[in-house]
Amino acid sequence: MRNLEKLSSFKQYIPLTRRSNERNIGLLVDGPNMLRNEFHLDLEMIKEIVSENGTIKVAKVLMNQYASDKLIEAVVNQGFTPIIVAGDVDVQLAVEAFELVYNPNIDVIALMTRNADFLPLINIAKENGKETMVIGAEPGFSVALKNSADSAIVLNTQPTPETA
Repeated sequence: MRNLEKLSSFKQYIPLTRRSNERNIGLLVDGPNMLRNEFHLDLEMIKEIVSENGTIKVAKVLMNQYASDKLIEAVVNQGFTPIIVAGDVDVQLAVEAFELVYNPNIDVIALMTRNADFLPLINIAKENGKETMVIGAEPGFSVALKNSADSAIVLNTQPTPETA
C-alpha cells in the first residue's frame, strides 16, 4: 500500500495528458540554405520567435558534409540536434518532416528554409491536420511557400549597427 501512495503522489509531478491549448512544434532548419554568413541569423533568436507559437519539442538543423566543426558545435550549443547529410539536404529534410507530419505529438511543422521545393510538403502537412509555419529570409524566400503555410516569418537579415 505504501508504494501505491508514493505513486499517486508522484503523479502530480508528471503531466499524464497534454493541456488542450498547448501546441507542440517540430522545427527543421535547412542549414545550407539559411545558415549563411550574409544572413547573420542567430538560432537562439529563431527558437524564441518560434516558441511564441508553442513548445518546441523537436529542433533539428540539417547540414551537408561541408559543415565546419565550429558550425556544428554552435548548432549543438543552441540546443538543436545537428544532422549531417552526405548528399542532398533537401531529401533528408523532407524525410524528417514526414516523420513529424505523422507524429501525433507534434501539432505544428515549422520549416526554416527559402526553398519552394518544400511546397508539396507544406500542403501534405496541412492535409493531415498539422499547422504549418515557414521561416525564411530575403532574397530568395519563395512567395508560394510563404502563401501556402498557415504562417510565415520573414527574418530581417540586415546587420544592426552593433553587429556590423
